[in-house]
Amino acid sequence: MNSKVASESKTVLTDLVLPPDTNFHGTMFGGNVMANADKVASIAAMRHARATVVTASSDSMDFIAPIHTGEAICIEAYVTYARRTSMEVYVKVEAENLITGEKRLTATAYMTFVALDNMGKPTAVPKLIPETEEEKWQYEGAEQRFSIRKRRTDERKKRQAQKEKQ
Repeated sequence: MNSKVASESKTVLTDLVLPPDTNFHGTMFGGNVMANADKVASIAAMRHARATVVTASSDSMDFIAPIHTGEAICIEAYVTYARRTSMEVYVKVEAENLITGEKRLTATAYMTFVALDNMGKPTAVPKLIPETEEEKWQYEGAEQRFSIRKRRTDERKKRQAQKEKQ
């Protein structure tokens, strides 16, 4: 299986934030931001794997600033690391004032996706080759983030098993 560069998976969505997308503060619902981030990240993962994918994990969607009614939400995602069947995807969310052109970072997250074959079983994905300094920085930290995710998941499974024994 050939390796791929991160830029091959890059996916961008820009949309206008309208009143139905917002809460009583006039800012975009966090759940809507998360749903859009999941869609964009899944497209990035599918572009890398050229297979269907499922979301396996979302690491702390960090909300940094609100997105207001009338602004654009700009979401960018790309694969930062590929293991055997899973991929880590970095998601960056920005707000854009369409009048002034000012952009500001509003949220970030790492999401993990597992590629599936036509039987719904995990399938191998291409390795990733980082090219830019940002991609290399993301790539170098991926193993540590994976270890944290794995430890967290293992602890939850262990607690659930203990509960079921009681």
